[in-house]
Amino acid sequence: MHRRAQVIDVDGLQGLIEALASRGYTVMGPNVRDGAVVLAPVSSVGDLPRGVRDGQDAAHYRLEPRDDDAFFGHAAAVQGAKPVFFPSDQLLWRARRSDTGFSLDEPSGEGALAGPVALLGARACDLAAVAIHDEVLLRRRFSDAHYAQRREGTFVVAVTCGEPGGTCFCASTGTGPRPAAGYDLLLTELLTPEHRFVVEVGTPRGAEVLDVLAATEAKPADVTAADDVAARAVERMGRALDTDGLRDVLYASAESPCWDDIASRCLACTSCTMVCPTCFCTSVEDMADLTGDVAERHRVWDSCFSQDFAYIHGGSLRGETRSRYRQWMTHKLAAWQDQFGMYGCVGCGRCITWCPAAIDITVEAAALRASAAPLVPTAT
Repeated sequence: MHRRAQVIDVDGLQGLIEALASRGYTVMGPNVRDGAVVLAPVSSVGDLPRGVRDGQDAAHYRLEPRDDDAFFGHAAAVQGAKPVFFPSDQLLWRARRSDTGFSLDEPSGEGALAGPVALLGARACDLAAVAIHDEVLLRRRFSDAHYAQRREGTFVVAVTCGEPGGTCFCASTGTGPRPAAGYDLLLTELLTPEHRFVVEVGTPRGAEVLDVLAATEAKPADVTAADDVAARAVERMGRALDTDGLRDVLYASAESPCWDDIASRCLACTSCTMVCPTCFCTSVEDMADLTGDVAERHRVWDSCFSQDFAYIHGGSLRGETRSRYRQWMTHKLAAWQDQFGMYGCVGCGRCITWCPAAIDITVEAAALRASAAPLVPTAT
């Protein structure tokens, strides 16, 4: 689509939410709940985290008041879009016993939101994560039917990130702070001289929704100001990750003593994988009610940090925390490239923020690079 920039005000943002709801979408956007910004249903601008920023660092997360009324003046929500399309607990089937035998139900869509989803305020890193899941769960030989059903018809209202968190490094992974693709509409929030949003169109259906709003043509100064928001965010990234040759660094570091140092701090608590927007490992749990007449099979999130994750007959392949962290980090930043043709990390920094031991993947990558320098071939 040709870059089409228009401007809406706060009333226009409310109109956008109403326009999406009237088209049958369940609008999901940032909310403040239990002291954190989370993704939840939105029915009005009053549901958005107005005047709130999130202070983030390694093992640190606190909401703080802003000195303005920004709706999107925070970094990415605690969880990305993964739980919306790939829930942590997915009922696969339910069996009921009767006097004559068993009946089997496949509860299609049970637990799903009513109607297709409209993501409001989606950040570039999370759109990149959704694109990764589309590749992993939809485009391979066997697609995930549950994911496909929830993902179908999604409308995306993305937002240029103007307030990266202290653990963000999406500029290093090339996934932000400005979304490059995967959206129907892109908003950039401007606060001066008046509160407004520069809106750009990404798809024909995005243009159709924008046409019903009270929008005005953006002035060149509006477009320049919107570009400046992304440029300033790049300069304010809380972390940086050197990705040059990183795949070779990790493959050369299989026996590095750095893994022992990390393991001495890592609790193997699985927190990093639970908040990661790209992790997709699962397990299957079977359960029955007390009567024994109803049985269910659920697919639940799992983690390579769990000792049982790599269990086969005779024991676990990765009995030590050292090998589990090595597996996770090497897969994210190296093997994922061989497997799917991309990084498995989008630079959102959630694994750093929510690690109770304050382990920082960017710091560990730098340490591995330093220790592996003599082992990694240099480009000629």
